Amino acid sequence: MSQFSFCLKPLSTKWLPKLSEFRSDQGARRPIENLPVEVQVASDASTAELYHSLADASALSVHRLRVTKERDERLIPNSQEITIEGSGLEDESPAQVKDLGPQIPWRTVFIAEYLGPTLMPALFLFSLRPYLYYNFDTIPEPTNFQCLVCVLLTIHFLKRELESIFVHRFGNATMPLRNLFRNTGYYWVMAGFNIPYWVLRPDASTGRQPDSILLYTGIVLFTFGELANLNTHLILRNLRRAGTTERGIPSGFGFSVVTCPNYFFEIVAWTGMYIISGMSWSILLPTIIGGVQMAIWARKKESRYREEFGDTYKSKSFSMIPGII
Repeated sequence: MSQFSFCLKPLSTKWLPKLSEFRSDQGARRPIENLPVEVQVASDASTAELYHSLADASALSVHRLRVTKERDERLIPNSQEITIEGSGLEDESPAQVKDLGPQIPWRTVFIAEYLGPTLMPALFLFSLRPYLYYNFDTIPEPTNFQCLVCVLLTIHFLKRELESIFVHRFGNATMPLRNLFRNTGYYWVMAGFNIPYWVLRPDASTGRQPDSILLYTGIVLFTFGELANLNTHLILRNLRRAGTTERGIPSGFGFSVVTCPNYFFEIVAWTGMYIISGMSWSILLPTIIGGVQMAIWARKKESRYREEFGDTYKSKSFSMIPGII
């Protein structure tokens, strides 16, 4: 059986296009200590074995390491399914190794992100109401309509929590720990604080009886969007076997029209919530910001599907919203 030798060189956290340009800039992560100059791995071994060899030698978690080919900077995935030979590495191929820094499980990040927005609407509506709106002469009891909005916000984020625990299967086991504070901060501020603070105020539009047509339209859009979004997540879950990073071509309700129907149905649900809230800007703003970000992700996913599956994948003209994006 042939053996492959790889010249593995550390790379700073700051991504540079050429290894020859590497330098230890102020604030850049130090080169990986104890990283071997060469590693011998059987050609039919999995790339996961290469990662574990590097992790053992460097005393770092395997999830902290990112290995790329030096010649084209393409990622060598940490996979039990892909062999060294199948990854395109050749005998004595030079590779680059990057320390991604301390990691945290993706599932933990998702749970932390949605915890604040799940709990805060009810706290704002009841326990914290006298303290948040102390500057009002009188603070009336929450209206039935505000209670409805609180329930719908809680349902939305509780659904996300349950999906994070029981439905989602993640392509990567971990993400950089520093992203926890950025992601959690966004959700807790924009959705956890911003939305309930404004829509549950004593003088908010949600404190008045809404137009019946708008109310029912919003409820229908919200309910449809949430259920369709859940259905899409179940389809995506079943495409990936537990414990693997491999996935198939998604098909089913919505996938024949756009690349990421889960993002489209998310927008539908939030449009319903926006209508129910009396067109509150506090809901419109995060809907727009989230929509732009999801559109970027959807375009990247369409490109990835085309590259990964080739002619077996039916390309989509629209990645997120039919006829628009």
